[in-house]
Amino acid sequence: MAGKPPTGDPVQDAPDVAAPQHAAAGLPAIAHTLRVAQKQMGVRRTALTLLKVNQKDGFDCPGCAWPEPDKRHAAEFCENGAKAVAEEATLRRVTPDFFAAHPVADLATRSGYWLGQQGRLTHPMYLAEGATAYEPVTWERAFDLIAEELHALTSPDEALFYTSGRTSNEAAFLYQLFAREFGTNNLPDCSNMCHESSGSALTETIGVGKGSVLLEDLYRADLIIVAGQNPGTNHPRMLSALEKAKAGGTKIITVNPLPEAGMERFKNPQNARGLAGGGTPLTDLFLQIRLGGDQALFRTLGRLVLETEGALDTDFIREHTHGFEEYERTARAADWDETLRATGLRREEIEEALRMILASRRTVVCWAMGLTQHKHAVPTIKEVVNLLLLRGDIGRPGAGVCPVRGHSNVQGDRTMGIFERPSAAFLDALEKEFGFAPPREHGLDVVRAIRALRDGDAKVFFAMGGNFVAASPDTDVTEAAMRRARLTVHVSTKLNRSHVITGARALILPTLGRTERDRQSSGDQFVTVEDSMGMVHASRGRLEPASPHLLSEPAIVCRLARRVLGTESTTPWEEFEADYATIRDRVSRVVPGFEDFNARVARPGGFTLPHAPRDERRFPTATGKANFTAAPVEYPKAPEGRLLLQTLRSHDQYNTTIYGLDDRYRGIKNGRRVVLVNPDDARTLGLADGTYADLVSEWTDGTERRAPGFRVVHYPTTPGCAAAYYPETNVLVPLDHTADTSNTPASKSLVIRLEQADPV
Repeated sequence: MAGKPPTGDPVQDAPDVAAPQHAAAGLPAIAHTLRVAQKQMGVRRTALTLLKVNQKDGFDCPGCAWPEPDKRHAAEFCENGAKAVAEEATLRRVTPDFFAAHPVADLATRSGYWLGQQGRLTHPMYLAEGATAYEPVTWERAFDLIAEELHALTSPDEALFYTSGRTSNEAAFLYQLFAREFGTNNLPDCSNMCHESSGSALTETIGVGKGSVLLEDLYRADLIIVAGQNPGTNHPRMLSALEKAKAGGTKIITVNPLPEAGMERFKNPQNARGLAGGGTPLTDLFLQIRLGGDQALFRTLGRLVLETEGALDTDFIREHTHGFEEYERTARAADWDETLRATGLRREEIEEALRMILASRRTVVCWAMGLTQHKHAVPTIKEVVNLLLLRGDIGRPGAGVCPVRGHSNVQGDRTMGIFERPSAAFLDALEKEFGFAPPREHGLDVVRAIRALRDGDAKVFFAMGGNFVAASPDTDVTEAAMRRARLTVHVSTKLNRSHVITGARALILPTLGRTERDRQSSGDQFVTVEDSMGMVHASRGRLEPASPHLLSEPAIVCRLARRVLGTESTTPWEEFEADYATIRDRVSRVVPGFEDFNARVARPGGFTLPHAPRDERRFPTATGKANFTAAPVEYPKAPEGRLLLQTLRSHDQYNTTIYGLDDRYRGIKNGRRVVLVNPDDARTLGLADGTYADLVSEWTDGTERRAPGFRVVHYPTTPGCAAAYYPETNVLVPLDHTADTSNTPASKSLVIRLEQADPV
């Protein structure tokens, strides 16, 4: 049956459900963190490791990309960050004996949670064609196998080189260099599935596809709007920044279909008030919006600003923007009735938001995948920019755009050239530095890569980190596509679902984690990462590697490149592997903003990359100015008897990594197959709390995509909207249901019906 879950481990079919909480963190977060960490690492290792997380002389958390303040707490990590570190620094090991005892067919019955709990991979492993189990293989043989398949391709474009956000700047630069010297721009990455819509919208409107604010800007803001984001689970350290902003008088508007505990009240575990007291209320106005109604909301707010005398920053609009007249005509035509239908809000709520915007001289808008994963995601983010441009709130201290990216260094990977559509300027710099002609034809993003595998147009899939199968949309289609590959290769620290959905042949290449010491022939090495606000800093692991058979990601790329490219390559791969400073020297001559890279990153805390709109109020767009836009307002609609579903994370997971089976803040315990439904909607559909239903998505291709056996939980969602966890619900996301322009899977607005069923 489509969407049927793996069943070989004790995932409960009957989750326990209690009332959702109204505050995040506090003593329970500390207790849970220590319990998980000590279970994985032991007491001494826990203390040694966690005290180095996000410190200036330590290692960057392998979780989210939220920046660190200059003055850091001794415990500069959150609950989910500690879980990520614990699973990487765990004492558990997955050895060749484990694979001998667990054939691939057995592993395929296990859940992602079970696979991840087994521990660190210790040896390169190979699944031969027709074999039933992985067997150990030498590194030399592994590289020979990859070279054999790559050399057998008709074209370099039959190879796909995927990247996860955890890859360091140094490894990412080498990886894209190898792929392009091999001859392809097929560099899909996890940005394609999350913040591609942000990059597309911001590049067109302000000329830089990144956020324009620094951490200090949040502290200086009069108003912060947090839209389509749940910091309490996905970026918990952001709550500390919001708390500090509140202490300085900042107001906060939260725009979200679900009430989230972290945005209601934050009990900061780093101070006495958070531990012993009631914590800090964060949200001043909660706009519980209908899924996908954000474009309509920001358009109408723009209209109301236009209609308010003295509200516009006319000097900024005249000197720094383009397209205002067309935007003004379109925005003034915004219809109240349509806005209220699209948003599900009351007029008084929107007018209260307007009053807060007008009272603010410095406004920051933060967002995450709640805005980026809709069909109309790009025009929605452009509408956010429109509102800020009206008030002159880009390029002003304490104001600007703040897309909050997820995985640590996902932004840095893009900066280093992990992009299927590289700019001509980047390719020119690469050619000048390395003396080869890189391919100019654009490559494949994630969705197009899956199609290429499905259609037989791609034959080798190489993943630098991540869990591609579990992260991608249309699970059944993705898995069938992967099985058509000649070879699948995964550079990983732990087991995941992608290791058991293989091509005809498969390799698992174990690599060092962020927590581990990286010794090369020139001595101990460090790597660098870029956070969500464009800060670049060093990361140094201290633990001994989990196995003597591990290689670092830079070493894996260098040895692979030497084997595949041979003596025809003049790139000094051996030199790069021996000393990462030599990689940074080359980056400094190829990537703008990284001049004198080695010296600047040696300073404690690193350095800030330049950002023309923020630093100079200069907008490097096609017009030379910040661009107003005026796209038609769109929002998803569900027929009678149907709901709009958003996929989301539980509090016990990070991306596709499942740390446990509880979602403490939402009151869910010991299970993940739950669907959160507004009580009135559930009653209309005849679904009592505690009953079970199959989730069936409806799409224009007529294909039935079904996720069976979800417990119905009556929950205060926006009427007409529901929510359930991914990756379990990725099976419902059609491969072709993507955002216009960015091609990001539209996982936040699925039309579904619920059919009564039995537990799975």
